[in-house]
Amino acid sequence: MKKYWLCKSEPDNYSIDELEEDGITPWDGVRNYAARNFMRDEMQVGDVVFFYHSNQKPPAIVGVMEVASEPYPDALQFDPDSKYFDPKSDENDPRWVNVDMKFISKLKNPIGRDALKAEEALQGMELFRLGRLSITHVTEEEWNTIQEMIG
Repeated sequence: MKKYWLCKSEPDNYSIDELEEDGITPWDGVRNYAARNFMRDEMQVGDVVFFYHSNQKPPAIVGVMEVASEPYPDALQFDPDSKYFDPKSDENDPRWVNVDMKFISKLKNPIGRDALKAEEALQGMELFRLGRLSITHVTEEEWNTIQEMIG
């Protein structure tokens, strides 16, 4: 059964424009256990994902992508030159995983956080309740409401 997600990225770290150019990218560098568990245990190939630019004014949904792979070890955890290096991670039992994301579309008119919060049907979104989490669930109703906002 298809699931719906929202994944955050700071646009100066990795943007929707870069994903559009790359086509597919590993969604790597996630260093929160809850977000890691979503990728490892719940995301399935074909799930659809809102791409959300965080740490910009205003933060906004800027595009749509799709889960394009099963989870696999995040190579950055083993690279001592990476800011995502984890000296406690073991190559035989990796602590961190990622999935590949495939570009689907870029929004002509991004939907800002304030516009999302103003929608009655979106009041319960995990985005607002779990603000620091980089990956959150989106219900089918929330997905459909945001699709209507997109037009």
